[in-house]
Amino acid sequence: MKDLSELQSQIENLKAEIRGAVESQSSSKGLYELKKSFLDSKQGKLSALMKEMAQVPAEQKANFGKAVNEAKQWALGFFDDIDTKLKEKELKLRYESEKIDISMPSVKQTGGNLHPITTVRNQLIDIFAGMGFSVYEGTEIEKDFYNFTALNTPADHPARDMQDTFYLSPEFLLRTQTSAGQIHVMESTKPPIKIVSPGKVFRSDDDATHSPMFSQMEGLVVDEGINLCDLKGSLDMFVKQIFGEETTTRLRPSYFPFTEPSVEVDVSCFQCGGKGCKLCKGTGWIEVLGAGVVNKKVLENCGIDSEKYSGFAFGLGLERIAMLKYGINNIKMLFESDIRVLDQIDD
Repeated sequence: MKDLSELQSQIENLKAEIRGAVESQSSSKGLYELKKSFLDSKQGKLSALMKEMAQVPAEQKANFGKAVNEAKQWALGFFDDIDTKLKEKELKLRYESEKIDISMPSVKQTGGNLHPITTVRNQLIDIFAGMGFSVYEGTEIEKDFYNFTALNTPADHPARDMQDTFYLSPEFLLRTQTSAGQIHVMESTKPPIKIVSPGKVFRSDDDATHSPMFSQMEGLVVDEGINLCDLKGSLDMFVKQIFGEETTTRLRPSYFPFTEPSVEVDVSCFQCGGKGCKLCKGTGWIEVLGAGVVNKKVLENCGIDSEKYSGFAFGLGLERIAMLKYGINNIKMLFESDIRVLDQIDD
């Protein structure tokens, strides 16, 4: 049997233990765990005293229960008071750690730029839209028919050897040229036609000036009476706006299966004014694109009367234009996202 004096001694010992344990607590979380060890309803040390009620004489049970409850109330108040102080301290430390020194200079935020290829693409679309061209977005996966056959390049044609193609199946491939877009347009649209078709193309080619994935823009005009002079006039306007008003073009004979006649288009060097420099390799001219009058067979493959209508087409590489415009000598710089390179390009 236990009496009240023995109980009181236990309570005083637990109070002393609580005071000692609290002194070592530095966080409200640790204090919470300590509080549970004394006041938890099932395993708490103070709560466990109520289990000894059976060992107390009947006439002392009421006083025993009252003493235990008073001890619990004291412990609750003591823990709450310490918890309030610890939380105030923690909040003060948090405010100190998050404090901003408004006298310090601000961190410089640099503005981003569009990628050079995106910038050139947007500029070209604006230029040709100003000449009445609409934009056609083709698909990157094409049928062999649209990429080659309909463009007057049959299966045994040597022109296919000029482009190492990524075939997905005997019928489907990753397009090697945006020229495939002109077939889709001519199949579904009656002349007059005036479109540009920008997009990514793919070829098995990789060196300082070539990439297995790059961007092209195809231009196509089909109407009555279109000839090579119309092509040159359009390209003259294009190069003046992209490279400067003093820039001119010249046409050199070439060969493409989908145009006849075909030409390579050079621009007068916009760096030296045609006098000869490192950029133009001393010639005064820089090659920029291929073009020509649309082959009659291509028109006929699309159901267009080649006796009534004619047209011109051109294809240019956006990376080629970007490298010339911004003085980039390695195409890989356009794909590495080197901030030191991109920061120097700001239109």
